[in-house]
Amino acid sequence: MTPQKSTLDGKVTTNWHERFAERTHNMMSSIIREILKLALQPDIISFAGGMPAAELFLIREFEEACQYVLTHDGVRALQYGTTERYPPLRQYLVEKMKEYDVPAEQENILLVNGSQQALDLIGKIFINPGDVVLTEGPTYLGAIQAFRAYQARFVTVPLDEEGIQTGKLEEALERHPVKFIYVLPNFHNPAGVTMTLERRLKLVELAARYGVFIVEDDPYGELRFEGQDITPLVVLHKENVLYLSTFSKTLSPGIRLGWIVAPSKIIAKLVQAKQGSDLHTSTFVQMVTNDICQRGILRSHVKTIREVYRERRDAMLAAMERHFPPGVTWTRPQGGLFLWVQVPEHIDTTEFLNLALQEKVAFVPGRAFYPDDDGQNAMRLTFATADPERIEEGIKRLERALTRELG
Repeated sequence: MTPQKSTLDGKVTTNWHERFAERTHNMMSSIIREILKLALQPDIISFAGGMPAAELFLIREFEEACQYVLTHDGVRALQYGTTERYPPLRQYLVEKMKEYDVPAEQENILLVNGSQQALDLIGKIFINPGDVVLTEGPTYLGAIQAFRAYQARFVTVPLDEEGIQTGKLEEALERHPVKFIYVLPNFHNPAGVTMTLERRLKLVELAARYGVFIVEDDPYGELRFEGQDITPLVVLHKENVLYLSTFSKTLSPGIRLGWIVAPSKIIAKLVQAKQGSDLHTSTFVQMVTNDICQRGILRSHVKTIREVYRERRDAMLAAMERHFPPGVTWTRPQGGLFLWVQVPEHIDTTEFLNLALQEKVAFVPGRAFYPDDDGQNAMRLTFATADPERIEEGIKRLERALTRELG
């Protein structure tokens, strides 16, 4: 179709809307980013952003690492690199993941610009327009954004306290030609639940039986406050699982550094897709991160943030017990950054957010985490970014808003 044109001061202009590719119609803005604009106001207590606690950032350690890298290997740090490198950091990740029995060698690891790029690359190499992606309901908003951009269709299977409901998963696999299953087994974003070993075994078995593979997204696995680590899905079926993780929740989101573990033939295709996107992840960032990791700083830091986040989780759970009205329920996460609150069904939390903002408190409405506009009476809260005193005050403000809404 010929684009409509108009004239302005005698010059021909293009109707850009008609020039966009069809797939851009599926793209959407992140509601979280929009809420964060409001939450930046100093008088608002925000439980909205899925961010680590900024006051715990290792600023001095990063400064020292940058200086060391530039002094000892500055030329390599500032030069182009291969798509797969930096080998020392990849080897560090091999050793790190052995602690969780994740089967990986350097050739099975690709470093990416945050796990969000990993999701985009997976969409790029696997999703054809109309392909079905099966997710938990709710699921991570960033995955919906990444896969929807490649014109995926979504099927959701509900969660409970033990993770994805595998009985309903089997029903969905019977009805739909699923391309792959996307799950967050540990300290789910947004629900906060952790998939039990029994459910993991059943999930892997069903995926193999129905000929679909699994994308296992694990950004929070190291942030366990209590209980025992549960076997990753990739350990249960190495050849049928793509495993994603990131430094964003343990070291810093600003460095934009994550990784994918996958069979070598999948890594090769991901490398080709990444070359078309950005050539390679910053060599300088990889070298600085490797220096911090090799000196044992990250390991020590993870212990610190676990304790801080556990205290803040406990503070939020206790405050909700004291202040929330009857009819409101919530999950009790064993780790991570989030918990999931459900309010009476007649409350639409997207509309209720306006009332909460009047009380100077923010959250993310549940609808943001469903591709099909479900989750109207739910909200995600993060406990990571506020100290116990502000958590107490924020929950009081949210209680006032709920009391007004409930009449």
